Amino acid sequence: MLDRLDSALARARNEGRTAVAPYVTIGFPSIEDTLAIVPAIEQAGADAIELGVPYSDPLADGPVIQAASYRALTGGVDTHACIEAVRDLRAAGVSLPLIFMGYYNPILRYGIPEYAADCADAGVDALIIPDLPPDEAGELREAVEERGLGLVAMLAPTSTEERIELGCERARGFVYCVSVTGVTGARSDLPDDLPEFVARVRRHTELPVAVGFGIAERRHVERVGQVADVAAVGSALINVIDSAPPGEAASRAGAFVRGLTAAG
Repeated sequence: MLDRLDSALARARNEGRTAVAPYVTIGFPSIEDTLAIVPAIEQAGADAIELGVPYSDPLADGPVIQAASYRALTGGVDTHACIEAVRDLRAAGVSLPLIFMGYYNPILRYGIPEYAADCADAGVDALIIPDLPPDEAGELREAVEERGLGLVAMLAPTSTEERIELGCERARGFVYCVSVTGVTGARSDLPDDLPEFVARVRRHTELPVAVGFGIAERRHVERVGQVADVAAVGSALINVIDSAPPGEAASRAGAFVRGLTAAG
């Protein structure tokens, strides 16, 4: 629930550190791997985990996450399987916030009230929907907020002041700043204008601000921490999982995230 996400991010802020939110595609390489990877990441010091819901047309995702989604889809992973995976993770003792990052079409097909209810019942805390603008999200926002979930706003460097204000006004949990004008993918450096972009967003909200797209190393997390509250890490972790030998995806993912969080 949203309270769990709010508490986790407040704890990181109170401890004077940058929260780390890794991204994992549900069902990549398999559902069984996901059920092992998420607890390993939690033990490695993650503050929240974004769980990618596979979709055939992920417009915000670069080739690495697209390939992971395709592999999950060909393995039979659909929205129902993703919700059941969260239920299994909660039953196994995972307690950190779990955030679904997915696209709007599967939610419409599922049914908005049913989706919100099932996500809440399984233990999802918030949603990130890259292809749903805040001024078109009223029905979903109402449904998830009735169930105690948050709908996170995504903003880009090209967002106008009007769009930033609207997104911040309607966001719950945190505001997600896309660091670049483009798709997900590990990059060697973060853009020079990131501080200016985050400052524009902070003028409109007191919620925690997350930065994602392009974060791949501890130095990136440290740089994000100079201006924002949360570093979201996706493609770099998916690459680690993809390159892991059979049976080692969870341990490799945990080691990678531990390097990002500097935990232990």
